[in-house]
Amino acid sequence: MFVTENLLVIVTFISAVVALLFALLMANKVLKFSEGTDLMKKISASIRKGANAYLKRQYSIVLVFFACMFVVLCVMAAFGLLTWFVPFAFLTGGFFSGLSGFVGMKIATLSNARTANACRTGLNQGLRVAFSAGSVMGFTVVGLGLLDISAWFMILKFIFKLDAAAISSAMLTFGMGASSMALFARVGGGIFTKAADVGADLVGKVEAGIPEDDPRNPAVIADNVGDNVGDVAGMGADLYESYVGSVISASALGIAAFGGDIKAMLLPMLMAAVGILCSIFGTFLVRTKEGASQKNLLRALSRGTNFSAILIAIVAFPLVWFLLGKENIGLYIAVISGLIGGVLIGQSTELFTSDSYKPTRKLASNSETGSATIIIGGLSLGMLSTALPILIIAVCILVAYFVSGGAAETGLGLYGIALAAVGMLSTLGITLATDAYGPVADNAGGIAEMAGLDPEVRQRTDALDSLGNTTAATGKGFAIGSAALTALALMASYIDKVNSIEGGAAKLSNLSLMNPTVLIGLFIGACLPFVFAALTMESVGKAAQSVVVEVRRQFKEIKGLMSGEADPDYASCVDLCTRSSLHEMILPTIVAILVPVLVGLILGCAGVVGMLAGATASGFLMAIFMSNSGGAWDNAKKYIESGAHGGKGSDQHKAAVVGDTVGDPFKDTSGPSINILIKLLSMVSIVFAALVVNFSIF
Repeated sequence: MFVTENLLVIVTFISAVVALLFALLMANKVLKFSEGTDLMKKISASIRKGANAYLKRQYSIVLVFFACMFVVLCVMAAFGLLTWFVPFAFLTGGFFSGLSGFVGMKIATLSNARTANACRTGLNQGLRVAFSAGSVMGFTVVGLGLLDISAWFMILKFIFKLDAAAISSAMLTFGMGASSMALFARVGGGIFTKAADVGADLVGKVEAGIPEDDPRNPAVIADNVGDNVGDVAGMGADLYESYVGSVISASALGIAAFGGDIKAMLLPMLMAAVGILCSIFGTFLVRTKEGASQKNLLRALSRGTNFSAILIAIVAFPLVWFLLGKENIGLYIAVISGLIGGVLIGQSTELFTSDSYKPTRKLASNSETGSATIIIGGLSLGMLSTALPILIIAVCILVAYFVSGGAAETGLGLYGIALAAVGMLSTLGITLATDAYGPVADNAGGIAEMAGLDPEVRQRTDALDSLGNTTAATGKGFAIGSAALTALALMASYIDKVNSIEGGAAKLSNLSLMNPTVLIGLFIGACLPFVFAALTMESVGKAAQSVVVEVRRQFKEIKGLMSGEADPDYASCVDLCTRSSLHEMILPTIVAILVPVLVGLILGCAGVVGMLAGATASGFLMAIFMSNSGGAWDNAKKYIESGAHGGKGSDQHKAAVVGDTVGDPFKDTSGPSINILIKLLSMVSIVFAALVVNFSIF
């Protein structure tokens, strides 16, 4: 058996290395394409310089936070409240989360001009470059995630000779590092990109009446920088955290369900490893013909992701059979339920956000009566769009729980739910590739406009960008759906963790809703996503105001700017967004870290369980609502720009721009940050469980 375990872990490690090598291969493929004219190269270099400067300053702030947390965790370890592995696992989780976002951002800023230049040849060529760049991000995330997991497993198992329970307990904690880094990256990057976007749109499009990405707009470079630091670097860290969280929570519950059998811990890791290989095969199917419509483009991307999903569904059966025996084959159905649930949530998101379908087209028609009605329509659409995903997740949970043997109260049901989350994210390599290519196409469109390329080139980049909005919304649906399942698994892991601590079981003796501490915790948890969304929305508003004032100043004071005889001061807007976003990202992150500790110390472990339940329920709904509203507003605007309802420059278009401006922080800052919040709350609660058990008031 020892040889078998060795072999299985080595296979997992090799799959991680294969993913990273494939990412390197895709990066080299992208870099072989030409960046185009000297002006295109200059614009791309400016965007790259701004993105690098932002990340350098962001990481310097994050480094201080991680250093402080490392000291806190070391003190807790010194007092016996944690093992000494926890502080170091926390650091590696944060490091690899940040690294995945950094690598994705680097390739995105190197591929934007190349995509624009490729679109001069044709749409298919542009898709190839942008999707290859997205693949670098996708496979870097899954490669680094699985590398971190498998490396820690080998260190703890084969060097320190820990048993399965001790390994899973230590590995759970590096999820806190990944979640913390992801929250900084998502919130900071989201504030930057939306402050620049809102500032550029409100003054440029609405007030000055100039086109999007017009080089006369002082905020245009900051807007393109924001696409990279928010939609690429932030998204990479976010989905790294989702991926790692689903695998380690399933591993921990597998140990509990199978009484320490390490094969149950290895199954989620092997599922992730096989998912990498299936995703690589799927990438070769993403291609289309020149002159393809948006539906054909979407079909090309869907062909790759669907093939990968079908392949993992086939391979998962023998994995479950040979590792855990035919008597536990119900766990395979749990994996399939997660895969199907992920696909259905993606389709639900597409239905409500793509301008190929009635909801978004109806939203666009609301522009006929002004900006107020399009905003009302977008809010209504987002609220309505929560019903289908919640039903999908509910069915997925029920199926995964009962087919796994949940009715027998062995812990298998919760393990099945966790495996459903792993199944949902098993093909993340290609799913994230279809998501990450969107910001690259968006940047390419900006460069095409600023470099004065043929209008046909901008039409092609717009086609890729519009599709990118749909795939990005679908990717957010995957992340939010998996977050709900993973949060449930982490909640179960928290209860197991508390029960394993001396005196902990007594703290959880009454989890009834009639217990005041549970009920208060439930209300606090339900309120947290609203408070968090308010903080991040307000931060975008503050940062955007400063950009609006600066853009207005430059339009007024720089003579010859509007006539094209003078150049705007791009650097001042980039610096404004950088300073504002880094300052504003601190409070929401601190709230997410401190609240579960304070709730635990005051209300006890039962209060924490209530808080986690409330945050998971309201957070899932809030995240879906905000992401879908924002995506629908964005695509309604693009639908009008394609010629519907008066087209560009019309009053309807101006109303749609206002709606899109409101939706920007919905879909790219607050919405996607909430799914990190609900998992970070669980991670922090698990790490500080011993402190709460020993020192809580109740």
